[in-house]
Amino acid sequence: MRVLIIKTSSMGDVIHTLPAITDAAARLPNVEFDWVVEEAFAEIPRWHSAVKAVIPIAIRRWRTSIISRRHWQELCTQVALIRAHRYDCIIDAQGLIKSAVLTRLAQGQRCGMDYSSCRESLAALVYHQQFQVDSRIHAIERIRRLFALSLNYEAPTNNLNYNTGALRWRGSDDAKPYVVFVHSASRPEKLWPTQQWVKLALKAGNYGYRVRLLWGNESERLRAQEIADQAGRCQVMPRMNLLSIAKLFQQSQAVVGVDTGLSHLAAAVGVPAVTLYFQTSPQLVGTRGQRQYCMSVATQDANAQAISATISADHVWDKLMSIVDGNHEIARK
Repeated sequence: MRVLIIKTSSMGDVIHTLPAITDAAARLPNVEFDWVVEEAFAEIPRWHSAVKAVIPIAIRRWRTSIISRRHWQELCTQVALIRAHRYDCIIDAQGLIKSAVLTRLAQGQRCGMDYSSCRESLAALVYHQQFQVDSRIHAIERIRRLFALSLNYEAPTNNLNYNTGALRWRGSDDAKPYVVFVHSASRPEKLWPTQQWVKLALKAGNYGYRVRLLWGNESERLRAQEIADQAGRCQVMPRMNLLSIAKLFQQSQAVVGVDTGLSHLAAAVGVPAVTLYFQTSPQLVGTRGQRQYCMSVATQDANAQAISATISADHVWDKLMSIVDGNHEIARK
């Protein structure tokens, strides 16, 4: 059986799809998946052993630049790849109009959520089979149920497995233990105050950890440098691709992050992590997996900085140490 997945973005949503593929591969031994995904996240599907082909697209890049002949050529090439095979099943795991258009271009039985379940209801008009999936459950479980309904097997309720076993490296490039801070997010209301990161870095240093700081643009790099300058024992990492970040996570003792795709990557890799949520619900989109903990603030206050400051560095550190593997002697200092 050959199945096409339409799940283009964002990073967290793409990672959320991996456990559903694991479920399907365990119940349908002959299933193979192709996956249409944004070019920036094309590394992620390749990490799963059941994904045979990845079709990268560039909707984000195309829509933010002038339409050119080169872009049209790229689009035609990608459409040809999408239409190159007739699939036994096409699953739109995104439920948006843009993903429905891509689903409609493919050849085969089109499946997706029904009008009441889709994120954009009109997308449901494209599907041959529409399934109702409870919107009150976590995004990962919604996708797992959609795959089970589309491929006709019973949806599991446990054994969450991202199947990232290929992302395992022996040893560490750094002899000294370290934690990673994912301090940046796409929206200001998702950020934790810089001074809290400084306090957390000082706390980590007191316990013998070094800190690695990630960034993706210039403003994030400046924030990382500010934390490092004030706290010491911190290293601002160079700009890294997703595979390098996954390796950094896997060889770390722990990760602290905010509501962003890299925090979901930490969960998929299986490193102990605490993720901070302000004004979003971890019950619906929080990190899931072994040794993961979501901290959130239950308030509708519009003052994002006031909300985020209510979670203290001491509280975060205490929770992080409670979930770090006890085999790390340094964690019991």
